[in-house]
Amino acid sequence: MSDHRWSPRSPVAALARFVGVPFDAQTYRNLAYLLLAFPLGIAYFTVVTTGLSTGLGLLVTFAGVPIVLATLVVTLGISSFERRLADHLLDVEVDGDDGGIELAFGSVEEAIGTTKRVLTAPAAWTGLLLVGLKFVYGVVAFTALVTAFAVSAALLAAPALYDAPGVTYTFGPYVVDTLGEAVAGGGLGVLLVLVSLHVTNGVARFGGFLTDALLGGAARSAEAADA
Repeated sequence: MSDHRWSPRSPVAALARFVGVPFDAQTYRNLAYLLLAFPLGIAYFTVVTTGLSTGLGLLVTFAGVPIVLATLVVTLGISSFERRLADHLLDVEVDGDDGGIELAFGSVEEAIGTTKRVLTAPAAWTGLLLVGLKFVYGVVAFTALVTAFAVSAALLAAPALYDAPGVTYTFGPYVVDTLGEAVAGGGLGVLLVLVSLHVTNGVARFGGFLTDALLGGAARSAEAADA
């Protein structure tokens, strides 16, 4: 007779998954993905918005055409990199190719062909949307990570620091001045770390879903249109 206590949906199994999150290697790959999202989001947004605003501003003189085209090529590169990032860190395989476009400018015909390929590549346009969302996603994820783990660290340090000379240990309006309160704070810190790691995993999975929905969805739509 099987032991239902250890079935995947049993309370014991659920508790084991909750407590075991710090020992799952995927947790730390998810953390790496979220920490990278902040600087990457800022870099993507800065480069693409600068390129588009400059190119569109000069479009009437035709000098902006190569700038806009170059910005879209950069966006394709960003899309390709984000596919690989989702694959390596989140174990999310985004459908479609890597967004690579053959670039050739040796003649007028080649330049026109390259321009058409870039302008009709779905990843060039969904990549622009990804850049904007990645900026917001990176800022929100980084802020949440820093806040959660700063509070957790302060709680975990309570038993060691609450009675240090010259230190008044407080959490909001509460003053921690007894060992019992400090230990309770430390226990709350452990719980907050576990909850934060699970939330981190969920936010990272959402990032993978977002990448697949934008880049993989574009590829699936293109394949359906060609079918």
